[in-house]
Amino acid sequence: MNSSNRRPIGVFDSGMGGLTVLRALASRLPKERFVYLGDTARLPYGTKSAETVQAYALQATRLLIEQGVKMVVVACNTASAVALPPLALAPVPVIGVIEPGARAGVAATRNNHIAVIATEGTVKGGAYLRAIHALRGEVSVVQQPCQVFVALAEEGWTDSPVTIAAAERYLGPLFEGPSAPDTIVLGCTHFPVLAAAIRQVIGKDVTMVDSAETTAAAVAEALATHSMRNANGRSEASNMRFFATDSPERFARVGAIFLGRSIDASAVELVDLRSVPGS
Repeated sequence: MNSSNRRPIGVFDSGMGGLTVLRALASRLPKERFVYLGDTARLPYGTKSAETVQAYALQATRLLIEQGVKMVVVACNTASAVALPPLALAPVPVIGVIEPGARAGVAATRNNHIAVIATEGTVKGGAYLRAIHALRGEVSVVQQPCQVFVALAEEGWTDSPVTIAAAERYLGPLFEGPSAPDTIVLGCTHFPVLAAAIRQVIGKDVTMVDSAETTAAAVAEALATHSMRNANGRSEASNMRFFATDSPERFARVGAIFLGRSIDASAVELVDLRSVPGS
């Protein structure tokens, strides 16, 4: 086996939501090693200009490449929407979360009607709309910004009455009547932890597409295509290394909600992306 295959996979997000992607990656690829970067000092990316998000994404990618990663996963919908073209110049493969989610949504729909829920920035950018229509132009897409979901997820209020009420306000009108979408794409990496509350509102017959799971599948496919998979690694929690740009303690506390396991705050390395060479 090529020794380079033992290098880790880099994952970055504006904060902790991308840990749902890391969780899915670790589950699907238990022998791989991972380096995760949460740019917690500058979140959220969804309120920033495209130029600013591109600059942040380049800094994050450079840091991960400095750590010797063999692939970079952009576990942020906003960065995936605006920063993938410049990141294509990176010396390692780069995978975003939008195209895999769009592909899974198109494959799942039976009535050609898909709902995409995301942050305001992702909805305004229209990246999911473009990606879905590039795959199947006749699909009807309704986009719903669900900004409050982000705060609820970070508070750990995954199925509280407040979360159910927010889901009913956002999603209830979308899923009424015979022409309602039969598929919903969770277009924000925070949203998978709210899946139970979302399911309670949309009903059991709507297919739910988790962009974290679909991205993990795309990464596994890319590793196989490029013969980069690590076949001899060990499945251990220590296979994960964490960086944050602010408050490692909060990163560990809130991040545990998304990762589904505890994070040792003392092991979260604080980094200033402005000091990364080339920034």
